[in-house]
Amino acid sequence: MGIKTDIALQELQKHFFAFEIQQLQATTDGIMDTTYIAIGKKASYILKKYEREIPKKIAFDTELLKHLHTKGLNVSYLLAESQPWYLYKKLKGKTPTTIHLYHLQILGRSIAKLHQQTQIFTEQSNFIDNYPLKNYLRASLKISFYYYKKLSSLTTYKQECNGFIHGDIFKDNTLFDKNSVALFDFIDGGCGSFAFELGVIEISFNPKQKKSFTKMLLRTYNQNAPKKITPQELALAVKNAAKLYGLLRISHHKNTKRSKELLNFI
Repeated sequence: MGIKTDIALQELQKHFFAFEIQQLQATTDGIMDTTYIAIGKKASYILKKYEREIPKKIAFDTELLKHLHTKGLNVSYLLAESQPWYLYKKLKGKTPTTIHLYHLQILGRSIAKLHQQTQIFTEQSNFIDNYPLKNYLRASLKISFYYYKKLSSLTTYKQECNGFIHGDIFKDNTLFDKNSVALFDFIDGGCGSFAFELGVIEISFNPKQKKSFTKMLLRTYNQNAPKKITPQELALAVKNAAKLYGLLRISHHKNTKRSKELLNFI
């Protein structure tokens, strides 16, 4: 569920009266935090309440999104804050249901532009340290020994720090509008591997592992990337991304059903 804390429309209007919000829609996606769509007279917004004590992360996220927006990146940035609620700009576009080659072209170009800006942010905590992997693996052993064996190499998995990465660019964190892609939910990013970023995109946008899709992603990314990624580096990153998110899915859903689709990448 995307809602952990309820808020009534009248209460929300008191928090953000200047935005003339007239309607509130609950979301169903998301695991960690509460997310609503707030609809006003002139525009729509994303309303969030972070259900974790992460004030430093929120502060960095706010500055990062402001920086990326000023550099021309299509990201959702903070408009107003009224504790414990945060109101963000709602971006245009749709999450694709069917993936075409041009989606990988747009992503490659956009992620290269993103990494050009985030390569300077190397002092944030490591992306992989967001997750207590050893605890998750111990828990997965109780659910499936087969999956535990498949994923146990994560106990020694480390990422180099090329700069700040989003780390979770799955389809539901993107909106496509003509020749651009909007990105949101940077809050759980961290310092990590640019190759891993592309690996996550591969497992989400190229589940059938089409060679033409992989080549398009790499070619358009490498044209403007601060660090070129080789096919071999991407192949390894795909496996690591599939392992990490396979484990996270088991941990959050307490079964292996949502992890099966990632096994083909390992």
